[in-house]
Amino acid sequence: MIASILSNFGGSRTPNKSMVGHACVATILLVLPLWSSDFVLSQIAAYAAILGLLALSLTILGGYGGMVSLAQVSFAGAAGYAVAILGTNASGIHGFGWPLWLVLPCAIGLSTTFAAAVGWMSIRTEGIYTIMITLATAMAAFYLCQQDYSLFNGHSGFSGIPKPAVLGLDLNDPAVFYYLCAAVGAVGYAAVLYGERSHFGLALQAIRDNPRRMRALGFNVTAHKLVAWAISGSLAGVAGVLLAWHNGRISPATIGVDAAIEILVIAVIGGLRHPAGAFLGALLVVLIQTFAVDLVGRDHFNALIGAVFLVVIYTSPDGLLGYRDPIRKALRRSMPAVFHALGSMASKGRNV
Repeated sequence: MIASILSNFGGSRTPNKSMVGHACVATILLVLPLWSSDFVLSQIAAYAAILGLLALSLTILGGYGGMVSLAQVSFAGAAGYAVAILGTNASGIHGFGWPLWLVLPCAIGLSTTFAAAVGWMSIRTEGIYTIMITLATAMAAFYLCQQDYSLFNGHSGFSGIPKPAVLGLDLNDPAVFYYLCAAVGAVGYAAVLYGERSHFGLALQAIRDNPRRMRALGFNVTAHKLVAWAISGSLAGVAGVLLAWHNGRISPATIGVDAAIEILVIAVIGGLRHPAGAFLGALLVVLIQTFAVDLVGRDHFNALIGAVFLVVIYTSPDGLLGYRDPIRKALRRSMPAVFHALGSMASKGRNV
């Protein structure tokens, strides 16, 4: 049954989205390194792309499947720890030195399997019970990594995780690493956007809205949800690999409960029911984390993030994407007046 679901994932329908908007965003992403500093590329743009990809994995579950998960950062952490243990690190513990072509499938496969296992436990519940199961998973993963020194090196984790050379390109170059993160984020975004209108995506959204009716129509609700968890875990695993390379380390602090909640905040702020919302929310949160210290101090920037979260949710249940229609309507109403004023000014200039 799962095999048949996967075979139907790429349906014949494609998302009907604005090609102009996508082209503009793609152009900005391509030319960003031409005028940005290394700090902006690495600590803002690349980091936002990684967090956006991680929030995108939650969009699949929460936005399309109606299953809220607080364990996404745990799935990413599983891939990050696999990179440190199976690859190389500077902590003097483990670091088996496997080649990249072998480390990556193992890391992403581990996160996918982990997500499928958590999903198998969670899909029999709903609502607050699903949240509690995934929260318990995140807490268990955090304390396991913090207290196990033989495998996870305890509180210190693994440091000195090097960025590899991919296709002869050195990822230590901020521009190169930025392009890698942007490209991976774009591929993930396009895949989710396409999958939204595939047979599998439409069935998953219908299951979210009315699982009992879909079950009566002959759909295997359990199998669809389980596949969604596995796909979500794969995206989270890719984000976890990039996060380990970006930070150069992986530790329990990377997968703490606060990090798990942060991913949920990012997804909800951006807009949980559209893949673009994950990246919008990630960019906003990264900008606040980066520059809010200068405004409210180091001890209060999380309070600012919470305040922004409350304002966005109160004024727009669909997150930042919910502001699109009001802005468009305001522009449509104001543009005729603007053109009329410009025309009046031009006519006065001719008369003078």
